[in-house]
Formats: sequence, structure tokens, C-alpha cells
Amino acid sequence: MDKNRDCFNKILKLIDVLQRQTGETECIDPTCSRPFLGQGANTICFNTRPVTFYGCDNNLISIEYTTDGVTNTSSVFRVLRVDDDCTTVSLLAPNPTPTEFTPYINTGQTAIINLDCVCAIKCLNDSIVN
Repeated sequence: MDKNRDCFNKILKLIDVLQRQTGETECIDPTCSRPFLGQGANTICFNTRPVTFYGCDNNLISIEYTTDGVTNTSSVFRVLRVDDDCTTVSLLAPNPTPTEFTPYINTGQTAIINLDCVCAIKCLNDSIVN
């Protein structure tokens, strides 16, 4: 396995694990048994760490998607699964009514990215994607 791909696999698998763990615990615990005083450091439950990929030519990887008969491109993705030399991602689009924590929406479309063709991954701010 290529060292770069191995590095990318580790990072993407970590992101996948973090995203799968969301919702397993209460994000806001209003009870008396809350294990801290005051407001928690993370009172918002993020469920996605959006990423962008750059190809070996240093260009941002963008993939077409179609919703409601309109075709657009996306370069922002949510990791769904990581295999040996590829990752399955969900294509994210700009939220038409964004908030600070919901800048993207899920297009409902997926793609597979060959990690042999990736030279850089950029993580964007954690967000909530419905």
C-alpha cells in the first residue's frame, strides 16, 4: 500500500468512526447527573466533518450531481466508507438557508473516490448535515 494512501485511509477511517458515533450519547445533558458544572464545551451535536479532496494535479476534485432536474457540481463530501484504495462519499451541496452549523445539505447522491488519485485532503469545519 502506498504511504500516502495509508495516511489518507487512517484519516478518513477516523472521520468515519467519529461520524458514526454521533447520536450515541446525549449532546446536551440537562440532568443533575451531568458530569460537569456550567455549560459543556460542546453543546451542539455535529454529525459531519466535511472534506475536500485534491487530485495529484493539485486541482480540487468536483463531482456532478443532479437534483430536481438541475445539474451542479460539488467539491464538499461526507465520508461514508473507506476501503483499501477508495472511499465512498456523499456529495454535499450548499444549504439554501444556511446557519452557522448547517452550511451544507446532503444531495442524496454518492461517489467513489480513488485514493491513488488524491494528493491532499482538507477538513472543513464540523457541521450538522441532515
